[in-house]
Order: sequence, then structure tokens, then C-alpha cells
Amino acid sequence: MKNLLPQEAWALVQQQPELLFVDVRMEIESLYVGRPPGVENIPWYEYPDLTPDAARFAAAVECEAGTKDRPLLLICRSGKRTLDAARALEAAGFTAVAHVVHGFEGDLDEHFRRSTLNGWRHDGLPWEQM
Repeated sequence: MKNLLPQEAWALVQQQPELLFVDVRMEIESLYVGRPPGVENIPWYEYPDLTPDAARFAAAVECEAGTKDRPLLLICRSGKRTLDAARALEAAGFTAVAHVVHGFEGDLDEHFRRSTLNGWRHDGLPWEQM
């Protein structure tokens, strides 16, 4: 698994049009909090269970990707969910998996707020919101 900072991830998205960019957050998070343009939402887990199903997730990614050799880039809120999701994909045989360190919203600051220290949105990269 490659660990990419948001700026590096955005550069990769622009350089590799065949790359599948996957938002592993719940659909409601992706839609209402915001997401990078062109990202496909394939949740690592979903409400109300909030329990990952690695086999289901890998199958959904493979269905979207078409092959386990397609380059993948994963993003979540803070870069933590993508670590588990990427490990599950690698265990399922995916060969080119990367994730966005700090994710879309970044780490919590001393006031328990996100997007103030790091992350996709903090770095001023393109994003959209429903």
C-alpha cells in the first residue's frame, strides 16, 4: 500500500485517468460533508451496522474496477478507515492500492475540529458537496 499526502494523491488522479478513486466513507458522509470530484463511493461499512465486511467490500471494488490490477486510490475522513480497507483489498489480491494520508477532513485539532490541520479540504484541493 502506498501512503500519499493529499497533494500527491491529487497529482496521481490527474496523471492516471485509469485510476479508480474510491471514497470508503458512508454514502451520507460523502454526499453531505463533501468529496473530491470523480470519486466513486464504495463504503467500507454503512449505517446502521457500522461493521466492515471485507469480502463484500472487496467484491464491490472489484465489480467497479473490473480487475484486481487496476490502480486504486482510497480516501476516507481521516485516513484511518482506508488503512483497514486497503489491507483488506491487498489480502483479496488487489495489486496497486494507495490511500490518502489524513483523508478528506484530516486530524482533530485541540478543539476537536477537523479541516484545520491537514487533509484534502485543508490543502485546498478540489471538492464538491451535495
